[in-house]
Amino acid sequence: MSYRPIRFSGAPGTPHGAASQRRIIRCPGSAGRGKSEGCPDAPRRPPLLYLRIAGYGFRRHSAYRAAALAGAFTNTVFGILRAYVLIALWQARPGLAGYDVADAVTFCFLSQAFIGPMQLFGGGMQLSERVRNGDIAVDLLRPASLQVWTLADDLGRAGYLVLLRSLPPTVVGAVLFGLVTPEDPATWAAFTVSCLLAVVVSFGWRYLIALSSCWILDERGMQSLSIVMMMFFSGMILPLNLYPGLLGDIVRALPWAAIVQVPADVYLGKHDVTRALGFQLLWAVALFALGALATRAARRKVVIQGG
Repeated sequence: MSYRPIRFSGAPGTPHGAASQRRIIRCPGSAGRGKSEGCPDAPRRPPLLYLRIAGYGFRRHSAYRAAALAGAFTNTVFGILRAYVLIALWQARPGLAGYDVADAVTFCFLSQAFIGPMQLFGGGMQLSERVRNGDIAVDLLRPASLQVWTLADDLGRAGYLVLLRSLPPTVVGAVLFGLVTPEDPATWAAFTVSCLLAVVVSFGWRYLIALSSCWILDERGMQSLSIVMMMFFSGMILPLNLYPGLLGDIVRALPWAAIVQVPADVYLGKHDVTRALGFQLLWAVALFALGALATRAARRKVVIQGG
């Protein structure tokens, strides 16, 4: 633990401007450094802090178990309905988009499992509401990155929803239809990394949408547009391999493809792992960098409804 001397000028009984009184302030995280010039670690926050924030996010969302289980039930029902539609389509067009019937049904239940962790219907963070009620001012004054703080909380949320919203529809789909299961442990490892990157890409996009409320009074229009783009360009409705020609090339290069299509293809072994993970990492870095620039701009301009 090190200490920082603070001088006060103009103290009673001393000439004006003279430093006559000192107060000792402890600088956390500076043990053994012996530095008296400021607190070099004050603006920094170790990774342990963000791990704790992720844990808090997990526990905070675990308070809504009934809502998570209701979402899992809904995802399961719609997954079964979608599966029968895709079975009929692939029986009429065998080998469509490079998938067989088992691949198509597995893709269906994977996309249903991604709804919660990847927040395919938008939302998942309270940033917009905090802008509207003014609490964003407190967030921006914290000696920690607003963006990384929000990401850590979102990763905790995603981890919880994997357990309560992703596993149930996947297990039901495996029991009713018999899903494809990779035999290579390396495929499972690549799929895990791909899912983590997909959550980060989803966060990067949703963070930009939520942060837009710093410039506009109501971001719900942006949220609605985001949901439409996420649904059609991620592979949630149909695999992106079904999009023809130039349109297919474009949608497979957009960031939304990294959220559903790429992790599903990695699981099914339909995509080169190195290229798939590189594609996701590229969009994760790009969106995170845009989010950092937007956060810096938001510090200078924040519009709060109500004055």
